[in-house]
Amino acid sequence: MMRKDSWWWIWVGVMVHVKVSCGVKLPANVTVPAVMAFGDSIVDQGNNNMLKTLVKCNFPPYGKDLNQPLPTGRFGNGKTPADFIAEEVGVKELIPAYLDPNLKIQDLLSGVSFASGGCGFDPQTAHIVSAISLSDQLKYFKEYIGKLKAAVGEDKSKYILSNSLYLVVAGSDDLANTYFTIGLRRIQYDIASYTDLMVSSASSFIHELYNLGARRIAVFGAPPIGCLPSRRTIAGGLARICSDQENQAAQLVNHKLSSTLNSLAKTLPQSRVVYVNIYDPLLNLILHPQDYGFEVIDKGCCGTGNIEVAILCTKYSGTCNDDSKYIFWDSYHPTERAYKVLVDQILSKYINSLA
Repeated sequence: MMRKDSWWWIWVGVMVHVKVSCGVKLPANVTVPAVMAFGDSIVDQGNNNMLKTLVKCNFPPYGKDLNQPLPTGRFGNGKTPADFIAEEVGVKELIPAYLDPNLKIQDLLSGVSFASGGCGFDPQTAHIVSAISLSDQLKYFKEYIGKLKAAVGEDKSKYILSNSLYLVVAGSDDLANTYFTIGLRRIQYDIASYTDLMVSSASSFIHELYNLGARRIAVFGAPPIGCLPSRRTIAGGLARICSDQENQAAQLVNHKLSSTLNSLAKTLPQSRVVYVNIYDPLLNLILHPQDYGFEVIDKGCCGTGNIEVAILCTKYSGTCNDDSKYIFWDSYHPTERAYKVLVDQILSKYINSLA
């Protein structure tokens, strides 16, 4: 059983994390004790390792640049946006997965990821691939809150919950997989009504996060999914061009999501709910790779780069010689270096809005 004063040294450990050198300048009197992540594979730090699903990547060559003895289950060659953001705001270098069996109390206090590769705002998206839905991610978050209160007490838990940074990254799988590839939702919805469903679900999720104590919430919009290597292969014709139809769908959901989040921010007291535009920065990388030192924009580093992702990207697939020249690691996920470029742009633009 934990000693009554054990919360104190744990809390000190958390604050030591916060005082490490920050990559971005936080506003005066602002501290970020923890970073939490919800959503899909972009910020899944290894939760899918514990699931019976084909959407996982706890095997080589995934994680080859992460300096870990074994692949962690991150969907890339190295760090994810959640890792970079946590490091930049001075919390810690790597955000662990909540379902990691080796998780310690100290890990909980400075933030974890509840995200699951294959999840979306549409509940059907996670169901199709046996991922953890957003509603189930909230259940884990409630469980997390219980553990937090047991470790540091009610007051310190409230402080951590209200001052932490919450990342919500979802929507890509809804459009790319559930709507355009599998197509079951197209029987029920046109793209206008389907994006309404996505945004309504996102709004409900933010409300529930807020009711559980979250106040600083960054919600990422959809990327230009029509330019992902796999989408070029599937929907871009023989020339593998970007799919305008899919990019337009992403822009539509982003327009609706941005408007809805702006309204939410005004109605939830003491909240900072921010829409993060990832569409334009990523498209800019793709259109002007030379400005950032990239060379390959339409293929992933793994295998042929055209279609390999998750179980199709294995140690037998082979990889490119220099992944730092590639925007994409596999046919769906950016490289660590591309993530770093994007996070640097995002934080410099949005950090004051979350204070």
